[in-house]
Amino acid sequence: MKLKDFWYELPEHLIAQNPAERRDMSRLLVVDREKRSIEHRIFKDISLYLEPGDCLVINNTRVIPARLLGKKEGTGGKIEFVLLKRIEKDVWEVILKPGRRAKPGARFTFGNGILKAEILKVVDEGNRIVKFYYDGVFEEILDRVGIIPLPPYIQADLKDKERYQTIYSKINGSAAAPTAGLHFTNELFEELKQKGVNIAEVTLHVGLGTFRPVKTQNIEEHHMHKEFFTIGEKACSLINEAKENGKRVIAVGTTSVRVLETTVDQNGRVRPAQGDTDIFIYPGYNFKIVDALITNFHLPESTLIMLVSAFAGRDFIMEAYKEAIAKEYRFFSFGDAMLIL
Repeated sequence: MKLKDFWYELPEHLIAQNPAERRDMSRLLVVDREKRSIEHRIFKDISLYLEPGDCLVINNTRVIPARLLGKKEGTGGKIEFVLLKRIEKDVWEVILKPGRRAKPGARFTFGNGILKAEILKVVDEGNRIVKFYYDGVFEEILDRVGIIPLPPYIQADLKDKERYQTIYSKINGSAAAPTAGLHFTNELFEELKQKGVNIAEVTLHVGLGTFRPVKTQNIEEHHMHKEFFTIGEKACSLINEAKENGKRVIAVGTTSVRVLETTVDQNGRVRPAQGDTDIFIYPGYNFKIVDALITNFHLPESTLIMLVSAFAGRDFIMEAYKEAIAKEYRFFSFGDAMLIL
């Protein structure tokens, strides 16, 4: 398929700059693949569509303050690091801006010197492997000098940093939030549990590749970024039990989809695993485990709109997006949600 098949025009004023006043009061577009129907709801109505025994799969990753503003030792030149992936204890893969001249051996300081870094080598796409030097606990220092890296299309200041975290975030490691989960509240989870819906937790650390545009005109030639994931025995048991009982596995977000479809075997069962996944899901993909999907509205020509198009059909997704734009839904990370049944 061609890249242009996933383009749509979005009025700029529909790009959400701030989260909804209350998480579960964002709007919800419900699309039914079998009925080819579209409904308009609010997010807290989602419990109407879930049944006892269904398994909701959430990504419990937590966004770290991965953006670091500093200076180059010797010249004082300004530099920006964005932490992408931890390689080992104090060694990370990072994006640098500006970074073209930053060669192995170059050193940088952050937070008036409480954090220092040295470039070890240059890797794919111009990223760098760097080693950090500090006294104390790295995570505590990062909290002091780092900044939460909001997506580039959000220009407004975020007053409450927790609004770019899901209420169930717990495992540090993401450079971006798994935004489909931002709509859930503790009260809504309690309602779902009382109804008999099971909740399984997986972890996938979201990288900035999420925002990287697809540049190949033939989408099959796109090189997908790798992201670290973990799925444990408890989650696998809940997911497999739902399938065995004829109930649905409902993924919260494309990140949960990628974990599930990476770890499912030929018998339709998920197995405990951890590692990197670079699975690229686009139309023609045969889903093996996911029965329904909760997601946000995604950027044109992104790998995420390709994934949801694979799940619901490109034409139907484009029809749903057209309806959402006509009804002035809010788009992207702080925007409204879609439930695909």
